[in-house]
Amino acid sequence: MPQPNVKSASPLVLPQGIRRSELPRLELLYSFEAAARTLSFTHAAAELFLTQSAVSRQIQQLEADLGTPLFERHHRALALTDAGRIMQRAVSDCLERLRDATTSLRATTSARQVAITTTPGFASLWLIPRLARFTATHPGVDVRISATLEVLDLERSGIDVSVRLRTIEHAVGTALFEETVTPVCSPQLLKNRALPLKKPADLVDHTLLAADMPQGQPLTIDWEPWFKVMGLPEVRMKNTLRFSQYSDVVAAAVAGQGVAIGRLPLLGELLREGRLVAPFSGVASRMGYFVNMAPRAAGNADAQDFVRWLMAEAEDAKIVCA
Repeated sequence: MPQPNVKSASPLVLPQGIRRSELPRLELLYSFEAAARTLSFTHAAAELFLTQSAVSRQIQQLEADLGTPLFERHHRALALTDAGRIMQRAVSDCLERLRDATTSLRATTSARQVAITTTPGFASLWLIPRLARFTATHPGVDVRISATLEVLDLERSGIDVSVRLRTIEHAVGTALFEETVTPVCSPQLLKNRALPLKKPADLVDHTLLAADMPQGQPLTIDWEPWFKVMGLPEVRMKNTLRFSQYSDVVAAAVAGQGVAIGRLPLLGELLREGRLVAPFSGVASRMGYFVNMAPRAAGNADAQDFVRWLMAEAEDAKIVCA
């Protein structure tokens, strides 16, 4: 029996989402927007709590990604190219829409909240073990922690407070505490008579525990301030265990897997409890942790309380480590 002449249905075509690879990284767009608005890498860097060289590198990465220059670079002056003006209009419009939508959504909730960004190591080793003391005195406050190595723009990310490790010379914000570095290991490792740790030269017989460094930096960069003060060349240890996060380095040291460079007072509690020991003296690394508050936090009494609590905890940590 002949079939009726029915036209077959066309296959359903769904709209394709935007692939991540089609867009530049968001932090590059933040830096570009600030530089395009101020026409200054220096002013953009101050606004974003970055160095001028970091902003310059990010702009270069964005230009390489787009395949066209966005700025005309003159002596002590910047100007947008035609491509830069097109990009500025698009980026500014998108970021303004995101800001307006975020503000609107936040206005619909009455929850009290403090948002913090810091490094994974500071969060897991120092902040989180103490955090119950803050929440106990602020029972109605939700605390949100963004633990990342990425430096976030506080205002655009909805962050109230940042705690970052910076060099003393280029620090921005209020000093929480300066950092001291010293080799650390488990008590069991220190008791091993077959592999003594009585003098710095004994490190060559032990396993180095280290976090992966950014490309182009030596694996032992965390050790360099200590090596320098001790008058030692870079020590080549027996072998190396590498981890993506510093907190994993510390966990391996506690487990007796080798020797790590300890950051104080980040590891102060572990040393006080005897879970780690420092066989040698420590030295200042010329780095420290610094606190910054976003302008939006000026109206957040809980965020201001959190910063005061941080400073008080830091003072207590200095006393413990003294």
